[in-house]
Amino acid sequence: MTTNRWVAAAALAIATTLPAFALEQDVGALLKAADRYRVASQNTRVDTQVSVLNADGSVDKERLYTVFAQTNHQSLVLMQSPAEKGQKVLMSGDDFWLVLPGSQRPLRITPMQKLLGDASTADIAAMSWADDYTGTVAAEERCGEPARDCLHLTLQATRKAVTYQRIELWIGKARREPVKAELYVQSDKLAKRAQFVLDGANPNIVSAMLLQDQIANHKQTQVRYLDRKPHTVPETWLNPMYLVRNTSLE
Repeated sequence: MTTNRWVAAAALAIATTLPAFALEQDVGALLKAADRYRVASQNTRVDTQVSVLNADGSVDKERLYTVFAQTNHQSLVLMQSPAEKGQKVLMSGDDFWLVLPGSQRPLRITPMQKLLGDASTADIAAMSWADDYTGTVAAEERCGEPARDCLHLTLQATRKAVTYQRIELWIGKARREPVKAELYVQSDKLAKRAQFVLDGANPNIVSAMLLQDQIANHKQTQVRYLDRKPHTVPETWLNPMYLVRNTSLE
């Protein structure tokens, strides 16, 4: 067989076998399983610490947030550190608002708005892959430390307002735990790499996400999930004008 014919035959084999492999995997179910490592229930309160790390691993800056991740693409972030106390970020569908103490109206922001370091509002507020992405299983690969068998998923956003229009996500084949991800913005440029750290005492939850900037400063930002518990907020809290008029919610 000539080289050209061999290449054509190999391409045909890949084209005919890969879709069959992909169809064997229910990507929606895989994403729901992976999501459970980050959010235990549909309506959840997550106490979150975001730290910017120096090259030697020491902490440069640090902030605390209370995140209420709710159903129907809704999240509310309360900023708890003294420098930001009273500020709130509301995500409702494709809309993001920032509410500042003493402001007369909420400010519209983008999901790429930075909170601290390379952690954007969407990195903190949007907790579900299953709600925002669809995709295929690209391959089975070894990944992570320690190395394990993983499923490599290629995900495409189902909504334009989602921060990352494409995600390359690796999850453990056996337990469906998230291992790492490559996050691409609308221009299909790689913006960040993420690693997910499982809790040593409870390997059924992700205790931290490490974000590595790929565009500007190449620093590392650590997002730690300090506590999670089921929590449904009052419907009024998900109204931006209510947040303007009511500075204290807790």
